[in-house]
Amino acid sequence: MNLVVVSNRVARGKTNEPMTGGLAAALLPVVEKSGAIWVGSSGRVRDGTQKEPFAEVEALGAGALAMLDLPAAHYGGYYEGFANSALWPALHSRTDLIRSSQQDYLSYREVNAFMARALKRFTKPDTVFWIQDYHFLALGAEMRDLGVTQPVGFFLHTPWPARAVVAGVPHHRELVEAMLAYDLIGFQTQDDCENFLGYLRSDLDLRIENGVVTSRYGTSRMAVFPIGIDPEKFARQAAKAISHPDVSRLRRSLNGEKLAIGVDRLDYSKGLVNRIEAFDRMWTLQPAMQRTVSLLQIATPSRGAIEAYGNLQSEIAKLVSDVNGRHGEVDWTPIRYLNKGFSQTVLAGLYRTAQVGVVTPLHDGMNLVAKEYVAAQNPADPGVLVLSKFAGAANELDTALLVNPHDIDGMARTIALALSMPLLERRMRWEAMMTKLRGHTIQQWFADFVDVLQQTHTASATVGPPIPEPPTLWPLRSVNSGARYH
Repeated sequence: MNLVVVSNRVARGKTNEPMTGGLAAALLPVVEKSGAIWVGSSGRVRDGTQKEPFAEVEALGAGALAMLDLPAAHYGGYYEGFANSALWPALHSRTDLIRSSQQDYLSYREVNAFMARALKRFTKPDTVFWIQDYHFLALGAEMRDLGVTQPVGFFLHTPWPARAVVAGVPHHRELVEAMLAYDLIGFQTQDDCENFLGYLRSDLDLRIENGVVTSRYGTSRMAVFPIGIDPEKFARQAAKAISHPDVSRLRRSLNGEKLAIGVDRLDYSKGLVNRIEAFDRMWTLQPAMQRTVSLLQIATPSRGAIEAYGNLQSEIAKLVSDVNGRHGEVDWTPIRYLNKGFSQTVLAGLYRTAQVGVVTPLHDGMNLVAKEYVAAQNPADPGVLVLSKFAGAANELDTALLVNPHDIDGMARTIALALSMPLLERRMRWEAMMTKLRGHTIQQWFADFVDVLQQTHTASATVGPPIPEPPTLWPLRSVNSGARYH
């Protein structure tokens, strides 16, 4: 098998490269070991005169990293426009933030088509394509239009919202129909999968049987694959990182006080405003906790050219300043707020240092920071994870302290509870979560998806050729591939 993994963002395998959870950090270790070719954006754009689309090709572990300069004429509309001003807010149920134009959508489709043409060079009889995330919803359809018949799967790292929310996306029907060109569509949670199937039933009037639907592209299977991490590797990394200079300086600066930590991209889906307000409320209602605990909030800037993100950065900076002005002392800063990224090594050490990990998104596909925080803990004296029930990780890490991020008072009480939790309870909760992490690793996720994709494609091929034109109601032809479900 010749595996080609495709994503907008890639990681280059450098241990000192800043990362904050997410797709690139998750894929890097398994792509390195699998020997796959990882295709993605170089971060630069091109004017269209170059004949060779790949700006850089380099070794990546046992495989390779191939990076493209995307077309300058369409990059802004594709990335800042349709992908992150229409799809991202909709996928996180923020229809009030959807901003899009017809040109943005056309640019999104043009970049998907550009990527499809670039991928043709990797097409061999044994090639399997695995497309990642919302940037490339239509890439499978573009590849099929170019005659690609090999297995092509898709995994969505974000949530998939209810049908009424999806309907707020311009051209939503056209996009979902294009997604059915994928042999396999993977989701983080059962709710996400059910929402997608619900859209197929209500808006496309399709029949679904055992997660399989038939369209003009043939059969497509929908299934759930919760993404994981490598907990043992991360634990070793965290134990070693305690001696890293950045971590050592933090530990010395604490002067005996406890530490809570939040690590997020600067994004409105992460619930940063609510989190800071919860700490403010805790220090207000329980003044005795002042000077006993501080919050280290790392918020890595992203998408700064988009208005909603610029507004959020200003709002959080003012809020942090207000809280520190209200509760701080000349020798104590309640919230240590950093607008920069850190390497996975440093983050692992910071997680291990903190007595409480605060992961409180308003809506998240999975949130690997939650899993990394758990894996980084000292087994003899673990910290406590405070986790939003609206993060996909809450389905697995159910012995964390689950909170509603919209309930500021409730979060304040739960953070205080986490800080006072006795050792025995902390260890019981942590051990239960580590058992879950060991049972659903990133390696297992990777292997399971590729295995089911190949089985699904083989089963689809035995059914017969694709339907030439879609009738009003596309009949479902039952497929029984023996694939494993999650």
